[in-house]
Amino acid sequence: MHTAVVGVLALQGDVAEHLAALDRSGAQATPVKTSDQLARIDALVIPGGESTTVIKLLDRFDLAQPLRQRVRNGMPLWGTCMGMIVVAHDVVARPQPTLDLIDISVRRNAFGRQNDSAEAPIAIPALGLKPFPGIFIRAPWIERAGPDVEVLAQRDGHPVMVRQRNVLATAFHPELTADLRIHRYFLETVGGARIGNQRSVA
Repeated sequence: MHTAVVGVLALQGDVAEHLAALDRSGAQATPVKTSDQLARIDALVIPGGESTTVIKLLDRFDLAQPLRQRVRNGMPLWGTCMGMIVVAHDVVARPQPTLDLIDISVRRNAFGRQNDSAEAPIAIPALGLKPFPGIFIRAPWIERAGPDVEVLAQRDGHPVMVRQRNVLATAFHPELTADLRIHRYFLETVGGARIGNQRSVA
């Protein structure tokens, strides 16, 4: 059986944490910095970081257009925190370029600045009854979700986990927890992925 090769965009952010979580979830995880590396993966994660910087780096490394094309052709993509901003249709109150790969409008730092960062239990019915430990660090929230966007979780009345076809987005940082359920959920969207043993998490 084919083991999914999942890339983590390695221009900035929580790269090592996502690579480790993907490995533990049963994927073959690899950093992605070039278009050649992008062409060899089955799916991609865009980690947390600084969204305006990453958009500039995507253009500088000639990754933005091939990334858009691969996702529009069906490659699974997951953006976490900053990654959610990068993949969004637009940013509220602070216009900036995005990849426009999921029909959501997001607000940056919506839950507060760095000193307002917090962990909050998040109900995610698609993952079962056990709440997910949502770690929010300068986190955005979603102010508008298009009609084709599935809202998977909310906090304070705002969507914080959504999916539209092959694109998943979370406002929080699953890679900073020991809970692998969202990484495994993402791998289930990758055709031919070998999902790791569904053992209970700490």
